Amino acid sequence: MDNYRILVVDDEEDLCEILKFNLENEGYEVDTAYSAEEALKMDLPQYHLLLLDVMMGEISGFRMANMLKKDKKTAQIPIIFITAKDTENDTITGFNLGADDYISKPFSLREVMVRVKAVLRRTSSVLPVQKEELLEYKGLNLHIPQKKVSIDGTEVALTKKEFEILMLFLQNKGRVFSREDILSKVWHDEVCVLDRTIDVNITRLRKKIGEYGKRIVTRLGYGYCFECE
Repeated sequence: MDNYRILVVDDEEDLCEILKFNLENEGYEVDTAYSAEEALKMDLPQYHLLLLDVMMGEISGFRMANMLKKDKKTAQIPIIFITAKDTENDTITGFNLGADDYISKPFSLREVMVRVKAVLRRTSSVLPVQKEELLEYKGLNLHIPQKKVSIDGTEVALTKKEFEILMLFLQNKGRVFSREDILSKVWHDEVCVLDRTIDVNITRLRKKIGEYGKRIVTRLGYGYCFECE
């Protein structure tokens, strides 16, 4: 699917996982967030489409969409609202906020796949090309093409796995990755990789990036994330 990246934002975790599974089976790269607050901490400009629930916590889907449309970095990202609210006023509100489609719950997965494909086909020609070459957090810079990391202009020597772990975290600031997530994204098809191997690489990475190492936090029982101040 031309490496289309989709973010599903819904406070129903089971629904997120169902959509993620089926969209990935269609060839898309899919991430999930269980609240607008969590999603807003992520690197949103990398996504080609958002599937956004309306009825969430403190920040609703409508409010999040309004925030995204006001930011030039995210204004062009297509949005499909998925919601149990299907009144005419709600639908009009969604489209007035710049939604590209509106799917009411309950829905069929086949319908979602068809609508996702249609929106991507319709919007792909106008989406800006997202060529991430530099990931940064304050003085910490990761240069993707050169495979280099620097802190305040001084290069830091990382192994290939350390570089890829840091890149994963900086591309998804605030998102928690389980060991299984890190294993699948960094070690891919390699066999016999132990959880301990992941822990050791992260420990070394923390030390090498100095003061920024404390931003890689452990969520007990869940995994690791890069937490911004």
